[in-house]
Amino acid sequence: MQTFLALFVVLMPLSLSAMILPAERTVPGGIALVPLKTLHDAVPTVTFNGSRVAVVEGSEGLTAVVGIPLWAETGKQWLDIRWPSGERARQSFTVSSKDYETQYITLKDERKVDPLPEDLERISRENAVTGQVLSTWNEQPPDFTLTYPVEGPISSVYGLRRFFNNQPRSPHSGLDIAAAKGTPIRAPADGTVLYTGDFFFNGKVVYLGHGQSLITMYCHMDRINVEPGEHIERGEVIGQVGATGRVTGPHLHWGVYLNGTPVDPGLFVAQERPRSWPPRARGPM
Repeated sequence: MQTFLALFVVLMPLSLSAMILPAERTVPGGIALVPLKTLHDAVPTVTFNGSRVAVVEGSEGLTAVVGIPLWAETGKQWLDIRWPSGERARQSFTVSSKDYETQYITLKDERKVDPLPEDLERISRENAVTGQVLSTWNEQPPDFTLTYPVEGPISSVYGLRRFFNNQPRSPHSGLDIAAAKGTPIRAPADGTVLYTGDFFFNGKVVYLGHGQSLITMYCHMDRINVEPGEHIERGEVIGQVGATGRVTGPHLHWGVYLNGTPVDPGLFVAQERPRSWPPRARGPM
């Protein structure tokens, strides 16, 4: 298992006029675009639930791009703001309710539903690594215009309330795209490889950083073609689709994270979905 790479580069403000922001959907699992006031012509540090939030600067001021957790309560939520001068403020946004559908999945490998004690120890170590990776901060302005990493039908949408062998488990925190084993996986935007590894549930996995707190994840891969520290360009092949980890068949689980929380990947895809990728389910993955 390889060590993740933390990145620190010089801040390069990017004008909103030259940027396409993700779609705003202020629901659990969605995104809030929160205008910020300017103080002393400085860009503040913004946090939400203790995690740093992406902030972009444009001709009309600053905007915080906030990932809303699936477990977020509806109603008013607060951002903590701190300027380089030391001055502080709080700013609110409102989260609306959203009901996600339920999915029931049957797995033959009971160990992937009820892990053994040694599996739980491994999962705990992997969760700690994942937390470190997702807390990576890169001052490079993020590129929010993502493209689908794999061609194929959507087999499981984001946010599904999941039951494995009739036992409730965590909601689906990404988008599953069905594709044959060996199908190339392409980077959805320029970025840097933060981490590669092989996890109990996620199988072979890659994390890419795309600026500030924007991170993408690729799970259940058959082959990984990249290493931590590599700069990856949009469209470059980072690996191949597989069926490693907790799966019922070959597919790619694609996760997108803001301020350390998984959000709906569909909010970042600006172009119309190609006809070869119809938004229909083809059974659990």
